[in-house]
Amino acid sequence: MEQKWPLDVTVSFDPYFGEPSRDGIQGAEVLPDGKVHFRIIAKDAKEVVIDRFGTIFPLSKVEDGAWEGTFDMGTGFLYFFLKVDGADVLCPYMPIGYGCCRPMNFVDVPVADMEGWDDLEGVEHGAVTRRYFYSTVTGKTEICLVWTPPAYDPAKAYPVLYLQHGYGENETGWIYQGHAGRIADRLLAEGKMEEMIIVMGNGMAKPKDESQPRDFALFPNIVVKDLIPYIEKNYKVLTDKWHRAMAGLSMGSFHTSVTTLTNPDLFGYAGLFSGFLRAPWNPDEEMPHMKLLHEADKFNESFKVFYRAMGTEDTYWEAFDKDDAYLADKPLNITRETFPGGHDWTVWRRCIRSFLPRIFK
Repeated sequence: MEQKWPLDVTVSFDPYFGEPSRDGIQGAEVLPDGKVHFRIIAKDAKEVVIDRFGTIFPLSKVEDGAWEGTFDMGTGFLYFFLKVDGADVLCPYMPIGYGCCRPMNFVDVPVADMEGWDDLEGVEHGAVTRRYFYSTVTGKTEICLVWTPPAYDPAKAYPVLYLQHGYGENETGWIYQGHAGRIADRLLAEGKMEEMIIVMGNGMAKPKDESQPRDFALFPNIVVKDLIPYIEKNYKVLTDKWHRAMAGLSMGSFHTSVTTLTNPDLFGYAGLFSGFLRAPWNPDEEMPHMKLLHEADKFNESFKVFYRAMGTEDTYWEAFDKDDAYLADKPLNITRETFPGGHDWTVWRRCIRSFLPRIFK
């Protein structure tokens, strides 16, 4: 089976959470009207542009040798490439996250109907801890991030959500780009979700031994054989399936589909964001983990929540549509939701905010 996502890419990265420029030196600033003002110091450059996946925003050189420009780039979370004389340059004066298999600059332009979802002010905040665990699947040490709620009590047992990023990202994505912790902080403060622990692993895992196969069975096996046992050994958590959930975006949704449908005895909740029941490069293929979808009674008994969501302008909409058709004649209790937007963090923030209140009820 041909795989379009090469799984031999290592993407461990500690992003610098930059702030928009406020001192006029350089960086990016979102203006009150939603436009973005860029100021880059590159005195000897002949050309400086902002490249948003092929849409070019050229900056102009000003008297002091800096390059500036103000643009309407849209709203929401916006990755971009800064190019100086054709070379990709990572700007440390602007926010950085890991995406597209590399560190990426981005800006966050407020979206009217999402206002307040992730505000830092006025609520208590959970803690994010980096943990290291040995994987028997890869034969090496792996990384995960663990979010614990604001009123976390080590003596109290909590349910656990295993939350996964997409291709070309890593365990930091849901915190830095997705604002999952901040969204959860506010939902908890508003009484809209249950207290839980959220665990975020690196789905771009590869084996230490290069002779081992690289395929999408790798990370689901890490979750079941290594990550869950590590969390349950090091945190006081509830260990029955009705207190364990998994969700993910894009590639992470496929990981979720494989992991939960293969192990319905371990998971009572599943969330597929920009969601794939099967490999999106071959959306007509019947895969082994999909067997449970043909057993409606068992499926419906196995999951209290099985959630699928997609942006209406997502580049993978055809795969989502084919999954719709595949499920149409099956009496399965599945929740389907769509949001405005594409294959991006703005949509995935909407997904996690919709999913969190549904689980562990």
